[in-house]
Amino acid sequence: MVATESTQVLTDDAVLKMLSAARDRAQQLHQPQCIVIVDASGVTLAQLRMRGARFLSLASAEAKARTAASIGAETKTIPEEVRLLIAAATGGAVTGLAGGLPIRIAGVLVGGIGVGSGTGEQDVTVARAALSAIGADMA
Repeated sequence: MVATESTQVLTDDAVLKMLSAARDRAQQLHQPQCIVIVDASGVTLAQLRMRGARFLSLASAEAKARTAASIGAETKTIPEEVRLLIAAATGGAVTGLAGGLPIRIAGVLVGGIGVGSGTGEQDVTVARAALSAIGADMA
């Protein structure tokens, strides 16, 4: 019987690099954002609410990051017809709003990123910039 196993985790340097790249992209878009990065179990590793970003978007960015890490897929893949029900059933912890992406390195799920305060398209653009900064899988 094997009592332990190896797992891959995001390094602190990778998290900071992602956060910085996301912030930089949001600045290029002239859209302050809330950015949350979680590990594969949903524990927050970093968060930033840029000056001018909507305060309540921090909660949605966190839900997006945790949802993406939990389902291993973009948050917008949750079917439209069940989004409100899932959000209500989980007290807002799960969301189908665009802006949540899983973080995969060489096919291994290591976390999720959630971005909120812009349009769904802006949120995804900022999240993708963070993934690109560390060479994460973009599929």
